[in-house]
Amino acid sequence: MTIEGFLEHPVFKIVSDAARESGVRAFVIGGYVRDCFLGRASKDIDIVVEGSGIELAQKVGNTVHSTVSVFKNFGTAMLKYHGVEVEFVGARKESYRRNSRKPIVENGTLEDDQRRRDFTINAMAFSLQKEDYGELVDPFGGIRDLDKGIIRTPLDPDTTYSDDPLRMIRAIRFATKLSTPDRKFTIVPESLESIKRNRERVKILSEERIVEELNKILVCDRPSIGFRLLEETGLLEYILPELLRLKGVETVDGKGHKENFSHTLEVLDNVAEYESAAIRAGSLKDRIFEDGVEKEQVRTEPNLWLRWAALLHDIGKPASKRYDPQTGWTFHGHEVIGERMIPKLFQKLKLPLNEKMKYVQKLVGLHLRPIALVTDEVTDSAVRRLLFDAGNDIDDLMLLCNADITSKNPRKVERLRRNFETVRKKMAEVEEKDALRNWKNPISGEYIMEVFGIEPCRQIGLLKEAVKNAILDGVIGNSFEEADRYMRIRAAGIGLTPKS
Repeated sequence: MTIEGFLEHPVFKIVSDAARESGVRAFVIGGYVRDCFLGRASKDIDIVVEGSGIELAQKVGNTVHSTVSVFKNFGTAMLKYHGVEVEFVGARKESYRRNSRKPIVENGTLEDDQRRRDFTINAMAFSLQKEDYGELVDPFGGIRDLDKGIIRTPLDPDTTYSDDPLRMIRAIRFATKLSTPDRKFTIVPESLESIKRNRERVKILSEERIVEELNKILVCDRPSIGFRLLEETGLLEYILPELLRLKGVETVDGKGHKENFSHTLEVLDNVAEYESAAIRAGSLKDRIFEDGVEKEQVRTEPNLWLRWAALLHDIGKPASKRYDPQTGWTFHGHEVIGERMIPKLFQKLKLPLNEKMKYVQKLVGLHLRPIALVTDEVTDSAVRRLLFDAGNDIDDLMLLCNADITSKNPRKVERLRRNFETVRKKMAEVEEKDALRNWKNPISGEYIMEVFGIEPCRQIGLLKEAVKNAILDGVIGNSFEEADRYMRIRAAGIGLTPKS
């Protein structure tokens, strides 16, 4: 079967000629082939070689004058050419020991390489030989499974998943990634049952490998598909049990609370939908540092850490759950508990413990604030404080807050959305007037020490806090001159006088 148009990129002819000159056979394999049939653009091309993938990569690199990155430990090499990344690997066969996630690797044929692939839809290959250029090599019926929208392993699923347990999570990731509103991809029943049987095998995986798959699930269009499958198969118990504790409804005196696991996944899907719409509209901007200068950049890709914030926004609810005979179930303070849980969760999962973690902490801690502002009147002071606390992340916080408005009662949703829009309009007014986004105190500690001739002490913090609160409460304007006058008045009250 020859597929015209799939091999139009000039790199394929170059690889074909280089392989013939080297006396080896080369094939395009994996995701690029799959995505061709799905009509999806792909900038990653995998070439499998019956011979040395590194040597063929170096030959192609010399031809196209491209730098070749060699990864000897993995037996792979990669180069970039005309907007695509091309990775070369020698065909191989693998065998695994029960107590190890590292395979025993030997040189092999294309058929050996296809047999070791995770799923039939990823085992398809295009030939790059002159005599059958572009012919599809599909020994396991991947094209049929792609047409049916099913995820199936080439070999017995127990063997595939036991050999490399990461493939269980990858199966879920592909079911999530490839599903569209018009076409759902499912894991075949025997494979799903095999994942349930082998779920404990994930304990031999490193957190880094697991999180890499979770991250890919999170940036899908409907990440809830993946997390429902992780829960259904029992994998979530080993990967993120804190999330699993949100599942279920407790009832006392006939009163039950919201099913928080389903709610969380609904919020996660809402965030994915709202963010994608904002990206298409070009309305989301990020602050980046380029050559030491802070700049604003229009967001073009999903913000992974916003998705993590959505996934974990209610993670503190199990610890805060209380039943009151008068009011029913409450989760007071769950945002504070959740914010405190983030560092330990990130540490356990080997996620970055830097500004990305702090961003997730911030959004989890603040996710109730915008709606909580709504009373009879949204005050400027409350809005200023929200803008101050959220800083440059206010747009993402508002997106998360909007996504968090869920209920089976349409009238409640409509009321909450009206309230949300009231806050949004008020924020725009205050922001335009006071310019508080990413606000910095006009009065620094160094300035206070210089004015009053003092060393670092408690009074400096008191003065800075007083100035900040005065600006946020609207007592003085957001300018250095007004802040300086106010500082001197407050300083006199605590016995400080400017040096002469």
